[in-house]
Amino acid sequence: MTAERKLTGWHVLAIFTGAFGIIIAVNLTLAWNAVATFPGLEVANSYVASQTFDARRTAQEALGWSVAVTDDDGTLTLAITDQRGYPVQPAGLSVKVGRRTSARDDHAPTMRFDGVGYSAADPLAPGYWNVWVNARAHDGTPFEQRLDIFVKE
Repeated sequence: MTAERKLTGWHVLAIFTGAFGIIIAVNLTLAWNAVATFPGLEVANSYVASQTFDARRTAQEALGWSVAVTDDDGTLTLAITDQRGYPVQPAGLSVKVGRRTSARDDHAPTMRFDGVGYSAADPLAPGYWNVWVNARAHDGTPFEQRLDIFVKE
């Protein structure tokens, strides 16, 4: 004969505590990883930035610039062209390259203009990368764009 087991209050308390303990542990782990991999703020105050967004976008679109980025065998190439497809050499240019999910690999390659576009020796590891382009036209108009690039193995 087997002894019949009863579900007592202590058993229910142990089940309840164990179940919610697991839920809380998972939530704390996810929160810790979210904070640890947060790459940072794009702008200090999104409301203030939104007040001038339309004017900045209109001025940038009036430039008529197109930007394309490629990675070929460790060389990062950036092509800025005008509406007619001619290369553009802005008055100022800064480029930052980084991973989508972490600021750990962010870096600013030194881009050199060769008459057609910009290039830099920058061997990127395989995977998805962001390229942030900040340029300034000769009339002072700012140009900002974020491009995505995938580097194959």
